[in-house]
Amino acid sequence: MTTNTEEHAKIVVKPTAKVTTPQPTDTSPAGHPMSGPSVKQAFVSFSHRNYRLWFAGQSASLVGTWMQFTAQGFLVFELTHSPAFLGYVGFASGVPVWLFMLFGGVLSDRMPRRNLLLMTQTAMMILAFFLAALTFLGHIQPWHIVVLAFGFGVANSFDTPARQAFAVELVGREELSNALALNSTMINLATAIGPAVAGVVYALLGPGWCFTINGVSFIAVISALLMMRLKPLPPRERTGTPLDDLKEGLRYVVSHPTIRVLIVVATMATVFGMSFVTLMPAWAVTILHGNSTTNGFLQSARGVGSLIGGLMIASLARNKIKGKVLTLGSLVFPVLLLVWSAMRWLPLSLLVLLGVGWGMMLVFNMANILVQSVVSDQLRGRVMSIYSLGFFGMFPVGALLAGTVAEKIGAPSTVALAAIVLLAFGGVLWVRMPQLRALE
Repeated sequence: MTTNTEEHAKIVVKPTAKVTTPQPTDTSPAGHPMSGPSVKQAFVSFSHRNYRLWFAGQSASLVGTWMQFTAQGFLVFELTHSPAFLGYVGFASGVPVWLFMLFGGVLSDRMPRRNLLLMTQTAMMILAFFLAALTFLGHIQPWHIVVLAFGFGVANSFDTPARQAFAVELVGREELSNALALNSTMINLATAIGPAVAGVVYALLGPGWCFTINGVSFIAVISALLMMRLKPLPPRERTGTPLDDLKEGLRYVVSHPTIRVLIVVATMATVFGMSFVTLMPAWAVTILHGNSTTNGFLQSARGVGSLIGGLMIASLARNKIKGKVLTLGSLVFPVLLLVWSAMRWLPLSLLVLLGVGWGMMLVFNMANILVQSVVSDQLRGRVMSIYSLGFFGMFPVGALLAGTVAEKIGAPSTVALAAIVLLAFGGVLWVRMPQLRALE
């Protein structure tokens, strides 16, 4: 299972005293410290066996996840014919994030992350099979989907911080930026494939098979985790209670201006930039006059664009322009989203969605990489839980807001309004926070 707002008037590039910032040593074949992007640089993390296992297992699982996400949204709309109810499902999946995500970060810093991931992935597999069973038996109701979305949210609250922090155990700090970029590429490859497959499977066989395929796909990542040969980590000191650990993580983020502003950027992009994803099932039917296959193609077009953006970022992982790329994305993403809100023809909609997905990756991927580049290893799980709270916690808020507003003014006007807000925020970043562009 896989897809962030906070503030500070002045960004400093240096981390706080207790953080050791890794200095990338980019030695190209020519021997120069900096060189242009290359295929070899883009896939350097694949030299690690554990990362190859992770990439293969997660790729299969994420395709299933996106099949379920796409089919579930369309099934909800078929049952209710309500954009608002799409928001309710998204909101239900986010409530556990607010309740448990931060403690998930604490737990990922207190126990082996592989063990935690095995538990969360198994729980989500069971939930997927239960959803499939309800659908096949003909008992599925909208409230069932809301309850199961809540269950997935609970599992995701513990899974996400561990998954985010696990990358450093797979490749080490030197290749961490590349691994994180490839992780995003993996997610977006699944976003490109899963929804399109879901649209076809839904149309031919029904939603139950989409949910079943998702359940089976978890076997791949569980097997990959079991096959890994991980180096034993130094024992983590436990001088206080889990609540003490949580407070320590919160204090760390509050005192670290760079991390704070990056969380603000990612959260704003989530609340206002991701609203169009929630509305896609309704968009496919009411705006483009299509069906479940149309919905799958829309989701996949965004995924292909994000995949292109992720590969570009992976090839630039060692180049010291990350802040510039992030700032560019904060402007390009909302502009393309605004253009897409005016599209009424499917081929042109798909083309613009490629650009939307690409621009979205410039924001989310770079913010993630920059946070993980400066965070202390001892606090990585907790900091990533706070960062993830900005996405998984605020996405349901944005979904509920988008669904409610779309009921009153329509989906196109809702997306356009959100894009304008996000563009204004990007302008503020450009004018008031030039330090952001200096981040490496």
